[in-house]
Amino acid sequence: MSDYEYMSGFGSFFSSEDKRCPNSLPIGQNSPQICPYGLYAEQLSGTAFTAPRKENLRSWLYRIRPSVMHEPFLPFAGKTGLCTDLNTRPPNPNQMRWKPFDIPLNDRINFVEGLHTVCGSDDIHCNNGIAIHVYLCTISMEKTAFYNSDGDFLIVPQKGVLEITTEFGKLKVKPNEICVIPQGIRYSVNITEPSRGYILEVYNNHFQLPDLGPIGANGLANPRDFKTPVAWFEDNEKEFQIISKYQGQLFTATQSHSPFDVVAWHGNYVPYKYDLSNFMVINSVSFDHCDPSIFTVLTCPSLRAGTAVADFVIFPPRWAVQEHTFRPPYYHRNCMTEFMGLILGKYEAKEGGFLPGGATLHSKMTPHGPDYNCFEKATSAKLVPERVAEDTQAFMFETSLNLKTTRWAEETCQKLDREYFTCWKGLKKNFNPHSS
Repeated sequence: MSDYEYMSGFGSFFSSEDKRCPNSLPIGQNSPQICPYGLYAEQLSGTAFTAPRKENLRSWLYRIRPSVMHEPFLPFAGKTGLCTDLNTRPPNPNQMRWKPFDIPLNDRINFVEGLHTVCGSDDIHCNNGIAIHVYLCTISMEKTAFYNSDGDFLIVPQKGVLEITTEFGKLKVKPNEICVIPQGIRYSVNITEPSRGYILEVYNNHFQLPDLGPIGANGLANPRDFKTPVAWFEDNEKEFQIISKYQGQLFTATQSHSPFDVVAWHGNYVPYKYDLSNFMVINSVSFDHCDPSIFTVLTCPSLRAGTAVADFVIFPPRWAVQEHTFRPPYYHRNCMTEFMGLILGKYEAKEGGFLPGGATLHSKMTPHGPDYNCFEKATSAKLVPERVAEDTQAFMFETSLNLKTTRWAEETCQKLDREYFTCWKGLKKNFNPHSS
């Protein structure tokens, strides 16, 4: 049996048991007086018990020991780049671009220690808002597990494969794949090489597939392409460290056994991964440039219809065939905030300064768009069918919230490109009142 086996589907109700213990799932009920194999039943709830059925998320875990068996939590004394003081930071409306964030190759830093907050909208105490982080790590998490009490993590690897052990089973997540670890699920991240990536954290809600509207029943990210791990357990009685992220701060507790002792489980509150190359692109085949919402993979909706707490959007390889059209993204100002990252390749609107492992941030109503070179090239190009973004994968975290950047992002990391604004300096006045 491979350690990496999956079930397909998004929002599905799954049932899984480790093949080493057949019939470990109770039949016909969730909490029998005595569970098979002497296991403990434990429910993990991702929504309120009384949430509408179509929104209700929960899973039942059948484990060797209940997760309550740990020592008291104490403040985490290790390294961390997580920011808890966003409310004290001054706002900055400028266009921002970061060169690739450095991986600390000379330090031994695991996934949790390597988390650095770039920006966020911090009302974490009221379960409202988002945060955007990068991770920069050089070693695996040995005998250590992490869980986030504050929200969901959408993880976007850019460099290095992540081997993630969760309470539900194992995930292997490569660059150009993503994974979502919902609030409260414990997991550990192993790596085989220094690794870097991006994280979108949402507090308000959980990610879901966007509605398709006039597109119809098919397209964008198809539910069948999302993968959830099958049950896998270890019966390990060595000391484990449990790290909890709670109200933005880290706490740690020890326990005498592995947290990955779930022999069987069933439910619809699960970790999952998705290969971005499976995305079905929708685009114009006549004229003009469609809004980037057509590239939405996952959305975390707000209470306001059609407005997201956060969207995860990608710009994958595709054909451009529009006639009489400026094909790159148009210049725009937006009531949403846009954070972009680059997994691989060259982004069509800024081929020079926007590099894999770097990022840009364009805040609400701050103008942005193609740089001078892109504009000149696109306005003189012969409009024939062409492949766009070949061997490239850019993405965007888009939110209706105002974001503040951290001190680490603006100063400490020393990756903020203070000359970013100059990429538009060459744009010329082409206006001629005597032409039409």
